Amino acid sequence: MKGRVLIVDDEVAAAESFSELLSDWGYETASEGDGVAGLQRAEEFRPAVVITDVRMPKLDGFGLLRELRSRFPEMAVILLTGDGSVEMALRAVQEEGAFYYFEKPIDLQRLRLVVERAVEYSEARHENEVLRRQLRDRGAFGELVGQSEPMRQIYALIEQVAPSSASVLITGESGTGKELVARSIHNLSPRKNEPFVAINCSAIPETLMESELFGHEKGAFTGASARRQGCFELAVGGTLLLDEIAEMPTLLQAKLLRAIEERSVRRLGSTREIPVDVRLLAATNKDPHDAVLNGELREDLLYRLNVIAIEMPPLRDRLEDLPLLVGHLIAQLAERHNRPARIINPEALDVLHSHSWPGNVRELRNAIERAVIICSGEQIERHHLAPYPVEQRRRVRNEDTVTLPVGTPIEEVERQMILRTLQRTGNNKTRAAELLGISLKTLHNKLRHYRERGLLPDFEKQGSSPPERRGY
Repeated sequence: MKGRVLIVDDEVAAAESFSELLSDWGYETASEGDGVAGLQRAEEFRPAVVITDVRMPKLDGFGLLRELRSRFPEMAVILLTGDGSVEMALRAVQEEGAFYYFEKPIDLQRLRLVVERAVEYSEARHENEVLRRQLRDRGAFGELVGQSEPMRQIYALIEQVAPSSASVLITGESGTGKELVARSIHNLSPRKNEPFVAINCSAIPETLMESELFGHEKGAFTGASARRQGCFELAVGGTLLLDEIAEMPTLLQAKLLRAIEERSVRRLGSTREIPVDVRLLAATNKDPHDAVLNGELREDLLYRLNVIAIEMPPLRDRLEDLPLLVGHLIAQLAERHNRPARIINPEALDVLHSHSWPGNVRELRNAIERAVIICSGEQIERHHLAPYPVEQRRRVRNEDTVTLPVGTPIEEVERQMILRTLQRTGNNKTRAAELLGISLKTLHNKLRHYRERGLLPDFEKQGSSPPERRGY
């Protein structure tokens, strides 16, 4: 069944006709003859959509709308209006939250389309309400965990953008949960029952990337023994996540931009355009504007993807979420590995709090997984975490320290501070400029000055992350 629909109309024949029609369309239906009975049935039947006539005895359609909106805000209410009530129905839509109104006689094809959308709207509202309860009771928003202010802002953004089809660019360091955000957007959208397809642009060889995206025909190249659909076709009707978008070859980015703008793709070896209805999400662990300056990301593609921007905070900026995250991971991983661990000793939690987590939640998950596996009792102790977090903490503290001899020229002190800060932020120039208290333009000017004089280390010349930060 597609969903439940309640029809409320004092004309019995009309109600039965609607009920039969909607049943034929695949909906589970119920009907009542007045607003009071309709309200009572809504309590028991819990429909996704209520279709109600305006003029009814006991409680009219507008009164029923107000009661339903008050008690069941996730239900979508569609009004059926006769002569003289259109203006009031329009006001009900604009001011009181009715989903739609129809003036009799009703266009049945239009009704079918509106009911489909109303059910999708209702289900999305219901999912949002479930997530809000999870957040209130367990500090979780779907697969995302945390109650800190940065995470609450992320949840609010997800709720706002999910119902639309707008492109979203998700940024943040490796391991912060960018793909979880993408999945949450998909799961809260009207496309949630359609495919979610994710492709990691950094994990596919350049020679295969175009085929992965757009597909190929048999014989299009050596080894193409059969026709193959690309990610765009596989995601039709649903959502496509392009992870690590800045790692995609720039020539292919031009073809991607064309596919996005024309909403169609052409398989390798074919001349036929295939229309694709796909909601596009992209993610990167690089500052996108730096990627444009470094020639890694086309500026026109960035503007096309960056309709909505969501920046995931690093774990070190939301350590207040650590107890929730640790508890969630222990429960999840203990069940997966069939281990007895259930809680963590406060001393062990303090060890985790003192670590800077350059690998973010992914690194935390690895540490907890190790502890869960080697712990033989219900409580994870400090020694179950050693030596990994302790050694990492010492290394990070050393990275955070700059030691220079007395008499070092001021310009060299400045250069060392800039380079060490870039190293610490994973070459994120925007974040480094913030930490140094200078503008991004000033930072770029300084780096240009160092580059011209051959005073930059290899990691900055290449525009990539420092060697010791790779792999997280």
